[in-house]
Amino acid sequence: MPLLEPKPGALRPRTLSGPAPDRVPERASTGTPEPLRSELTELLGADKVLWGVSDLVRYASDASPYRFLPQVVVIAEDIDDVSAVLSYAHGKQREVVFRAAGTSLNGQAQGEDILVDVRRHWAGVEVLEEGLRARIQPGTTVVRANAALTRHGRVLGPDPASAIACTLGGVVANNASGMTAGTTRNSYRTLSSLTFVLPSGTVVDTADPLADEELAHAEPALCHGLMEIKKEIEADPELVARIRAKYEIKNTTGYRLDAYLDGHTPVEILRGLMVGSEGTLGFIAEVVFDTLPLDRELTSALLFFPSLPAAAAAVPLFNEAGALAVELMDGNTLRASVSVAGVPADWAGLPKDTTALLVEFRAPDEAGRAEYERRAAEVLAGLDLVAPVASVTNAFTSDAGTISGYWKARKAFVTAVGGARASGTTLITEDFAVPPSRLAEACEALLELQAEHGFDAAVAGHAAHGNLHFLLAFDAGRPADVERYAAFMDAFCRLTVERFDGSLKAEHSTGRNMAPFLELEWGPRATEMMWRTKRVIDPDLVLAPRILLDRDPKAHLRGLKTIPQVEAVADPCIECGFCEPTCPSEDLTTTPRQRIVLRREMMRQQPGSPVLGGLLDAYGYDAVDTCAGDSTCKLACPVGIDTGALMKDFRHRRHSPREERAAELAAQRFGAVEVAARLAVAAADKITGVVGDGVLRAVTGAARRAVRPDLVPEWLPQVPGAAARTLPATRRGGAAAVYYPACVNRIFGGPGGRPGPSLPEAVVAVSERAGRPVWIPGDVRGTCCATIWHSKGYDAGNRVMANRIVEAAWGWTAGGRLPLVVDASSCTLGIAHEVVPYLTDDNRALHAELRIVDSIVWAAEELLPRLEVRRTVGSAVLHPTCSMRHLGDEAQLRAVAEACADEVVVPYDAGCCAFAGDRGMLHPELTESATAREAAEVTAREFDAHLSANRMCEVGMDRATGRSYYSALLELERATRP
Repeated sequence: MPLLEPKPGALRPRTLSGPAPDRVPERASTGTPEPLRSELTELLGADKVLWGVSDLVRYASDASPYRFLPQVVVIAEDIDDVSAVLSYAHGKQREVVFRAAGTSLNGQAQGEDILVDVRRHWAGVEVLEEGLRARIQPGTTVVRANAALTRHGRVLGPDPASAIACTLGGVVANNASGMTAGTTRNSYRTLSSLTFVLPSGTVVDTADPLADEELAHAEPALCHGLMEIKKEIEADPELVARIRAKYEIKNTTGYRLDAYLDGHTPVEILRGLMVGSEGTLGFIAEVVFDTLPLDRELTSALLFFPSLPAAAAAVPLFNEAGALAVELMDGNTLRASVSVAGVPADWAGLPKDTTALLVEFRAPDEAGRAEYERRAAEVLAGLDLVAPVASVTNAFTSDAGTISGYWKARKAFVTAVGGARASGTTLITEDFAVPPSRLAEACEALLELQAEHGFDAAVAGHAAHGNLHFLLAFDAGRPADVERYAAFMDAFCRLTVERFDGSLKAEHSTGRNMAPFLELEWGPRATEMMWRTKRVIDPDLVLAPRILLDRDPKAHLRGLKTIPQVEAVADPCIECGFCEPTCPSEDLTTTPRQRIVLRREMMRQQPGSPVLGGLLDAYGYDAVDTCAGDSTCKLACPVGIDTGALMKDFRHRRHSPREERAAELAAQRFGAVEVAARLAVAAADKITGVVGDGVLRAVTGAARRAVRPDLVPEWLPQVPGAAARTLPATRRGGAAAVYYPACVNRIFGGPGGRPGPSLPEAVVAVSERAGRPVWIPGDVRGTCCATIWHSKGYDAGNRVMANRIVEAAWGWTAGGRLPLVVDASSCTLGIAHEVVPYLTDDNRALHAELRIVDSIVWAAEELLPRLEVRRTVGSAVLHPTCSMRHLGDEAQLRAVAEACADEVVVPYDAGCCAFAGDRGMLHPELTESATAREAAEVTAREFDAHLSANRMCEVGMDRATGRSYYSALLELERATRP
């Protein structure tokens, strides 16, 4: 064991709330049972089979209120893997559930046997016919697909609020629609073709002209069964009329029976049935969408009404005027949204009954927008609106920032309301539709029903389409609360069906939640057709049993998960998964959601539980060590949960007093540490120049094994040489700013083999050239932004350096009169924001007077307007750092690059490189995983320049791509050099 290996017990929850009724049983502590584990490992390979208890627990939860522990998790890489798993399941009488993003709200992504992850290796977009169509892999998020289409002026029809995280395979499998899709722009209507794998392993491409012929040869009984059901449906005029009527409004309850009416052959019928089938009929391996025009001329308004029925009554007026979206948010939703960044704080004081409509018109040109503005004004003139707080304007706008803020609040509905729920309660999301003309009546009935059962739900939804969502919170660990929820559900379902002939699931699909009520909505005849469909396509019931179809009248009450209280920063989490696509460790170990899911399971256990022990053993590496600490999860989370901060706190908990003291001493004596570090880098550079990298890699490898991998960096060939011993000479007099070269740029030099000045020399030169000279204080050595200590959880050292840099900056800038320009984006973020909690009261007051400016912003806003660009490169690819995302500086990086290059590209998959100072040297596998997709984009073509804004991120990208990255300011200096 390494000398300083931390004990897993240091991460043990300080108080346990267990044993919870839904805790993982002790028999699962050893993970996947035999022979299942060894058989799948032999079939697929060890790297594709996750079997530890920690693996099973992190995959047991999704965005729904349910939790089911799989027996094993398989990471499928291709169709061959999927077919192999299905064949195995048939032979062993086992069950299979497919899972991609896990954003489903009704338990569709959960299984109790073999769970297959079809997200990790299934991403990709191919734009066809100049954007008219797009071929998309099922693990691709909606946002990623639309990013590829935007440059062609096209967009996908489905636009769910979870677009940042949900994947196209899940969107099609659930027929998810969203704010504007309605019944005409959803997957069923805009899907051109798809490729799927049937439960038998047969692969069908519906675009293949020979598909029906090949299917008839491979699956004659299936083809016959489908055509027999089609004949029976078409022979029953009453059933045909019922089916057509059900899809006049949004409906995802059960199978798409209109597929039998719209399709003329078995393949055409299957193409329709797969949409909304929730993984119960096959695996969707690829989709081709017909895209829609991206209308860029917008006019939007957030309009406030005195009550929910009053707002609902206005919806038809905007529909008639041509609004593409009319979204409703009730008072509970609006008040909860104040937790979302950018939402006006005074919404917290809105009266209880206040309700808002977010109305948006979209047009292809300015003339079209002007016409919509005229129509909107006519509708507004007849409305009785309210303005109960100062921020309410009740006016239409075309300002992109304002419109984006409106949509940010609307899309955060589930997470914001869920985050505001009482701690320890489970969140249920319901989704129903009624004829739009009866929306106001349905709202009144819903409010009465909630009051009758003691619920005060939050309501929001796609009012234009008669589709509302509401959220209920209750304690799943209390039988009386579960009974109250059950009684409400029975009454709600009867109300929706019997009074309004509505859809019990408009766009979230049936799942486990609504399966017991399927026959209530559809009637026995149509429901039996759905059961027959399942038996024809999946006669052995291999795929997702008890999802969508379940004859148990209480199935929706089985598997409800308790939500034990965890650390305050993470407790609001509703496990939605919005954070996952941005997480650097997503494809290596765990995601922010999974880190919280595992923590909650620890809380469910009792002291001494072998499950608790197993989770703690894995948590150190899987959750804490391999967290990059970049906190981009906070940016993706609508309520700003910072799991990175929690992991830094856990790192602190694992430190011994000796480690904390050593880190504090390093901060106190950082001047000597800095000199020693630069000399060590210089020595290493000389050694590798003589004997190569092998010796240093062997030495650091031995030290990592002896001490601890999370303390001793691994030597990487991409580590740059030492910086110059002295910084450029500057003058204080006449300086427009104080320039602070970050310690990383005082220790490490620029990219090897690239002629020209160092970064500090370039910043000084280009600032002088623009007539905005900078001054480098003589005593910068020995100071730091404190990120070194902050990222590792060394609180004492962090406090020392945080206060030192603020006090020094106060003196350098003459009390904040000059800006402090910092030449590494992570250091800018550190000094501007991250040091604040560690400052004394006096220094916090000093900090408030400082102006901290990133050098890229300084160049874009202060230098570029005063510079003459004399030469450019043909193309440049950018790596915006995660710190720049936090600072909002990405546009300035692009501006600098566009001044230096004729073509500037930001990869679609650009994200955090996870080098995170030295974490990429402590855990190189983290950076390798985090950068894989971005690196594939970068290396697919040649670029003349590879630009970024942080030296260690540049090193990480060098390692990932084999290309040489350097600061955009070096390129700016070259471009403007006389």
